Amino acid sequence: MRGSSLLHGARRFEIRPGWLARIFAPGFHKVLDRIDAGLATGSITGRLPDGSVRVLGGRNPGFDADVTVNSWRALIRLATTGSVGWYQAWEAGEWESPDPVPLFALFMANAQTLGDAGRAKHFWRKALRAAHAINRNTKSGSARNIEAHYDLGNDFYSAWLGPTMAYSSALFSDGARTLEAAQAAKMAAILDRLALAQGRRLLEIGCGWGTLAQEAHLRGASVDAISLSDEQLAWAREHQDDAVEFLHRDYRDVDGRYDAIASVEMVEALGREYWPTFLDCVARNLKPGGRAAIQYISMHEALFEGYADSADFIQAYIFPGGLLIRTSEFRALAEERGLVWTDQTDFGQDYAQTLRLWRERFDSAVSEGRLPAEFDERFRRLWRYYLMYCEGGFRGGGIDVHQVTLVKGEG
Repeated sequence: MRGSSLLHGARRFEIRPGWLARIFAPGFHKVLDRIDAGLATGSITGRLPDGSVRVLGGRNPGFDADVTVNSWRALIRLATTGSVGWYQAWEAGEWESPDPVPLFALFMANAQTLGDAGRAKHFWRKALRAAHAINRNTKSGSARNIEAHYDLGNDFYSAWLGPTMAYSSALFSDGARTLEAAQAAKMAAILDRLALAQGRRLLEIGCGWGTLAQEAHLRGASVDAISLSDEQLAWAREHQDDAVEFLHRDYRDVDGRYDAIASVEMVEALGREYWPTFLDCVARNLKPGGRAAIQYISMHEALFEGYADSADFIQAYIFPGGLLIRTSEFRALAEERGLVWTDQTDFGQDYAQTLRLWRERFDSAVSEGRLPAEFDERFRRLWRYYLMYCEGGFRGGGIDVHQVTLVKGEG
């Protein structure tokens, strides 16, 4: 079955809570008490396995979620392995909701006051972190991680990304009404930052299916576009202009002289230890006075260390080796390399809208039988959960997406 690489890799994160978890996890109602105390805004109406109904929070306006807990085991999983266990409980049918997005948004909106109520703890946190470390983005690890996610197949992604094949946040804040128009607005905003002109050389790091590279070519740029995904490169070479050089290359191996660099939602795949290496690549390859346009996803500053100290559902099941960016740290690393950080824009709610529209298209592809048959029901449910989980994260404000321009000094 296709998608088995992701599911097989996630087995390391499947820490099934047994008698040991019952010893270390607080009592079921103590788990609920901690969540109740941590909900500064919004509420959860919970239907519990004993038939009772309990409302958590509700003291101030916010996201309101409706959850049915079918097995107390779901709360053990949440209390011990956080979002990883909560997904495993959902997959096992231990909890359900008519719409999980408000629940995910609620947990994110209250993440600071909830503390570790929804995070992996103690032994389980260390075990998840160790499992995540196996997915380090060495050169061989990066190739393996990229293959697991992006090489699921062009027929899979085209079934729900649509004709732009753009797998990153669209930009609705400029008045775009459709997903295609908003994706075009996003690409235009990136390219506008680079002041491209006829004959200028552009390097795109992590080119996806080549749509941005094609748009840069149409603006007159000479484009080198790199990726580690064989599937994406095959699509790009077939569908985009032959004048664009689509190269199977690791960013660490690029050594050239470029007027501009673009990278859209690639840096989240690196892992914290490789942020300096990526920015070395940008500084090394940009000509003096050159400009780099970066679109990246961040974790809220106050939440970052707790997030980075473990592994969450996304790292376990969707993006092996990934880590969202801490803006202050990433900016400091850029500036240490002579890259001036300028013109940052934030548009996290646009990402929530993008994810909602992707999910609607994914659901349509499933119901209409357009998704490749090799993806079984388990994988389809995993992917839908992923899209809902991410949408909730952006709606809750704990994660955000940004565009920024880095300008290399003339010296």
